[in-house]
Amino acid sequence: MKKKQFGVVGLGTFGYNVAVELAKKGVQVLALDNDAEIVNKISELVTQALVVDATDEKAVLDAGIADCDSVVIAVGGIETSILATLIVKELKVKSVIVKCTSLWHSKVAAKLGADTVVYPEFEMAKKLVDGIITPNILEQIELSKDHSLAEIVVPKEFVGKTIRNSGIKSGYGLNIIAVRKQIPIVDDDGQTDIKEEVNMVPGADDEIHQGDVLVVVGSKDSLEKFKKVKEVK
Repeated sequence: MKKKQFGVVGLGTFGYNVAVELAKKGVQVLALDNDAEIVNKISELVTQALVVDATDEKAVLDAGIADCDSVVIAVGGIETSILATLIVKELKVKSVIVKCTSLWHSKVAAKLGADTVVYPEFEMAKKLVDGIITPNILEQIELSKDHSLAEIVVPKEFVGKTIRNSGIKSGYGLNIIAVRKQIPIVDDDGQTDIKEEVNMVPGADDEIHQGDVLVVVGSKDSLEKFKKVKEVK
């Protein structure tokens, strides 16, 4: 099977990290930037890194972007980003992801045919605020437009109850798909330690203990309902 090829145009903090993380996953990564120093720095970490002006259509074409299955536009500056997006779309790349810095930027990118727009700064700010307002939510991952997966530290009111009687499903519409437990153990030297065990098939009659982390799946509305209830209590 042919390996997927990804292109990353613009190697600022966001683009650089996206390119490196993609490479770690074992996919082919073509990284482009107009800064020779950054290109040289990343060259040993990705499949290929080239010094290219993202607004030069011929240079982008010659670099091989048209051969990529997906391209991330992460260049700085809205005008440069828009031009780079237009060039990549005209090269018929299957999927184009654009890092945007404003609502206006995202609207223009969408009109140019961007398949996905991302707001790294906004997402980080939202994650920070969510962590402050609802500290019980350790992680939340979007599965689809309407559903998410989340890791939740068990609140006190659920401790000692079974999954069935907790009301997490009937009251909040969340399905528990796994439970992470912290189990005290004594090592070979007689020292007390903590071992994490994951129950991947929790039963309805399993008891919830203090310190458990529940992995749940549900609609975003259900998760928001859970968060709001926890804020009030």
